[in-house]
Amino acid sequence: MAAYLIADVDVFDANAFEEYKRDVPATEQRYGGRYLGRGGAAKVLEGDWEPHRLVVVEFPDMAELMAWYNSPEYSRLKAIRERCARTRIIALEGIA
Repeated sequence: MAAYLIADVDVFDANAFEEYKRDVPATEQRYGGRYLGRGGAAKVLEGDWEPHRLVVVEFPDMAELMAWYNSPEYSRLKAIRERCARTRIIALEGIA
């Protein structure tokens, strides 16, 4: 069953973040990931959440999502992201 990576990214160094933004899609695609939303306009309908840059990526299943997240190719990019943004990320399993 599909699994979804959902991230709220608060970028504080936009120049450094460009490399991450440019290179990360190819790593996700190798694990079957595809963007459902990436940095578009967001509107809070309820609650006090103040999202920044929201990203939703669909993977074929949780195993592929975790394989990508723990992969050597993403590890390099994760280090870049951690230097230029504060991020909250969850992995959500879809329904059958």
